[in-house]
Amino acid sequence: MGPGMNVGFIGLGAMGQHMARNLHRAGLLAGVWNRTAARAAAFGSETGCRAFGSAAELAANCEIIVCCVSADDDVLAVVEALLPGLRAGAIVIDCSTVAADTARRAAARLATTGAAFLDCPVSGGVEGARQASLAIMCGGEPAVFERALPVLSALGKTIALMGPTGAGQATKATNQILCAGVIQTVAEAMAFAQAEGLPLDKVIEVLGRGAGSSWYFVHRAPFMARGEYPAGFRVRLHDKDLRICRDMAARHGAVLPVVEDTLAAYRRLLDSGHGDEDISTIFRLKMPLFKAGD
Repeated sequence: MGPGMNVGFIGLGAMGQHMARNLHRAGLLAGVWNRTAARAAAFGSETGCRAFGSAAELAANCEIIVCCVSADDDVLAVVEALLPGLRAGAIVIDCSTVAADTARRAAARLATTGAAFLDCPVSGGVEGARQASLAIMCGGEPAVFERALPVLSALGKTIALMGPTGAGQATKATNQILCAGVIQTVAEAMAFAQAEGLPLDKVIEVLGRGAGSSWYFVHRAPFMARGEYPAGFRVRLHDKDLRICRDMAARHGAVLPVVEDTLAAYRRLLDSGHGDEDISTIFRLKMPLFKAGD
């Protein structure tokens, strides 16, 4: 990186805290800001990085700003909060999962100050964030992407520019549709294996090496086998993402059955208080399918 290039990080949630630590380990992190100030202060105490008092103060001290928050309104609010302090030539890298249109709105707003924007949603779960092995799908200008690459390389292993602003988010939406179908299938298969009286740990070990395997089968079927669903990718967040997918598909006049089916399942899980569990908790809805025939 260029001498004195400072990186700021905003959003120390389940993913963000690990991503910020990886930037710190790479010697890139100047400081952090978080809407819940106590979290930023704790991170500052732990790492020795500065906990900025405001987003604008962080912007005034950083050339590249990485943001990882929950929803579209949050991203737009962070952009507004950054604007008073942003330098011309700064880059804002947004790793949140939001609509492609939100990315385009953020980019347009930042352009008024001479700052650039990359939509860079990530995939790989909390594990990927912790291990700096995330897949990062990016949208924006090639020259901006090249400047940001050393920062992105501290966060993930698979990094690709997918097209202009919004293309990163469109790619992430594609990923979220994949996740919906896979987690439904894994849960259904595990419920079937359980009903057949199979040893679930052995099923995971053997089929995890078979043609039907997937990241979700290997890493989340064990949650189903244990009946414990610690927050990896929370139901309420995937629900939010799939609503984005639904809206994007609707612009093409399309209704996506896998998305609709998963949203219906998530509504049941949210209504019964499981919204903060990992999406593998959809297993709760698959087990009763076999009770009727017992």
